[in-house]
Amino acid sequence: MDALGDILAPYSPLIAKIAGTITTLQFLSGVALLNDIRKKGSSDVYPVGPFLGGIVLTVLSLKLAYIMNDAAMINTNLIGLAINFVFLGGFYYYASSGSRTKIWKQIAYSSIFILLVIAYANFEDPKEIEFRLGMLITGILVWLVGSPLLHLPKIIEKKSTEGMPFPIILSGNIVACSWMLYAISIKNTAMVLQNLLMVVLGGIQLFMFVLYPSTPATKKSDTKKEAKKDN
Repeated sequence: MDALGDILAPYSPLIAKIAGTITTLQFLSGVALLNDIRKKGSSDVYPVGPFLGGIVLTVLSLKLAYIMNDAAMINTNLIGLAINFVFLGGFYYYASSGSRTKIWKQIAYSSIFILLVIAYANFEDPKEIEFRLGMLITGILVWLVGSPLLHLPKIIEKKSTEGMPFPIILSGNIVACSWMLYAISIKNTAMVLQNLLMVVLGGIQLFMFVLYPSTPATKKSDTKKEAKKDN
């Protein structure tokens, strides 16, 4: 990795700008998901994790960026935080009353978690906090990106990827690749491992879209039956 890092080091600022631009576009990928939610008239079938988790990650990543004094990361995460707040508001708007109660509970838990982590970061040894906070963010990313894989048995049973946000998963993979290159260029091992894990987990989920359609097999069979009746 050191050899590749030496090669990429002179281009580090350029890679950071490209990664930041791609990340900003990735934040906007939630527009496609919200449009699907708008068409269905409900967000209940989708998990709130991508948006709420996005807020948690951008806040913690923003804290880490200030610790590292990395302007590219600061600007990217400020934009991401604002976008994720807007998307979370749209998700909440289309949620049923029962789901809204659950969303508020998740917001409360997430807020407490953020406050605890930031308080810890403010009192931790400055020499240790960069690595530890980076590892914590990695853990959250692994959980957030990998959590859809917990539904793998259901996906295989239904033979459908319905409810999996394809635009967010695809764009997330592209973002992880770009930031991994940046991490290599600045020789930040924690960031390299963090984004490598994202690429692997995202790749597994993208493979599910290759195997199965987004429309449940039962719905397809029902449509075929109705077509036969009409004939």
